Formats: sequence, structure tokens, C-alpha cells
Amino acid sequence: MTELPELSGRVAIVTGASRGIGYGVAEALIARGDRVCVTGRGEEALKEAVERLGAERAIGVAGKAHDLGHQSEVVERTMEVFGRVDFLVNNAGTNPVFGPIADLDLDVARKVFETNVISALGFAQKTWHAWQKDNGGAIVNIASVAGLAASPFIGAYGVSKAAMINLTQQLAHEFAPRVRVNAIAPAVVKTKFAQALYEGREEEAAAAYPLGRLGVPSDIGGAAAFLTSEQSDWITGQTLVVDGGIFLNAGVG
Repeated sequence: MTELPELSGRVAIVTGASRGIGYGVAEALIARGDRVCVTGRGEEALKEAVERLGAERAIGVAGKAHDLGHQSEVVERTMEVFGRVDFLVNNAGTNPVFGPIADLDLDVARKVFETNVISALGFAQKTWHAWQKDNGGAIVNIASVAGLAASPFIGAYGVSKAAMINLTQQLAHEFAPRVRVNAIAPAVVKTKFAQALYEGREEEAAAAYPLGRLGVPSDIGGAAAFLTSEQSDWITGQTLVVDGGIFLNAGVG
């Protein structure tokens, strides 16, 4: 990013943002003038992300999203460096298993929920108490279309994202009117995380989408930028589906 916009005065935390959707969100927020704290498990990948985003506008804190100490460190570091936390984007997620839910190892199921749901709640609690309760702001949870319908072979992931959508509604109700809380439900976005769903067959996979392509991280970044902007000031508790029209195929005809 060669030309940086004037600072907006706003600050965001984006979890799971060393690459993929999280990085796309961080890039979109910085492009409008926000400063951002990004997180990720890999320290080197996170350092590279901060360099690309611009070290004068971004900081990184490495760690596992579900670790309570990491959550506290992220919020404390953001407050220390930037002095505020207006926005939280819960993007960190995992899907370590592919197969029927009937045979799912329950320890794996616990890991999926710990990372995809409990960590989002933990970050929301911490940003609420650190800044948002008194100063307002917005939270965006990155869910999935897998949370809106049955998702063969990624059932645990889908159930966790359904829980995240309901968590969004619960937080929106409790945090109103100070903080707006919404979710984004993407379909397949071209990232390393989703690679198994289209690798070697991207053209075939994209053909199922009415808009003729798979998603890219900037599609979700733009949606997150909207949901943390003044243009969405009367929107809370909602799930914005960003799916290239794939759900249209569920109709009759």
C-alpha cells in the first residue's frame, strides 16, 4: 500500500489476519484510514502481514485465538499503542476435519467450537470492557453460509458457524445501543483455508455461482468496512450473506 489515507481516528482488532479473509479485512480498514491490530498463530507470517499493511498503521500480536492470555494481550497491546478499540472483527477460525459428523471425534468438535465460537465471545467481552462499553463501536463476526444450512463433510464447522450467528444476535441485543454487532456469512472464498473446496477444480466450482466466480478476500473486506461504517449505523444483529448468489440455486426451477 503506497499511499496511506488520512487517519480516521478509529482503531480495529482483526483476528486471524496474517492472510486470507482476515488480511483482506485489515487491508480494507487501513485503506479508509483506520489503524489495526492483527493477530495470527504464525509469528513470521504476521510480521510479513504488518509490513505489507504498513507498520505505521498496523501492529501484530501472535498467539492462538482461544488462549485467554493471548486475548488479553491483544486488547492490552492495542490500547497501549493506539489508545482505543472501536472495532473488533472476529475472523480466526479452524476446520481440521472433513467427513461425516456421525464419526466426528468429539475432542475435535471441542477444538472447533473453542476456536470458532468461544474465542469470538472472549474477544468481544474484552473489547467491551476495555473500550466499547463506554465509547461505543462495532463488532463483526465472520460466520459462513455453512452456518445457514446443512454442510456435508464440514458439519462441525457449519454447526460452529450457526452458533456464531446466534452469538451475534445475543451480543447485539446485550451490547445495544452502544455497540452494533453483525455477522458476515461468506460462501467459498479463495484462501488457503478453503483451498480443499476448489483446488484443481476452480472453474467447475465457480460455475455453480450465479456471479460466475468464487469470492476473494477483498469481497469480505468491503463488507466488513461497510458494517463498521456510519453507513450501517442502523444495522445490528444481522448476518450479511456474501455468497456470489450461490443460495439462489436452492430455489425451484
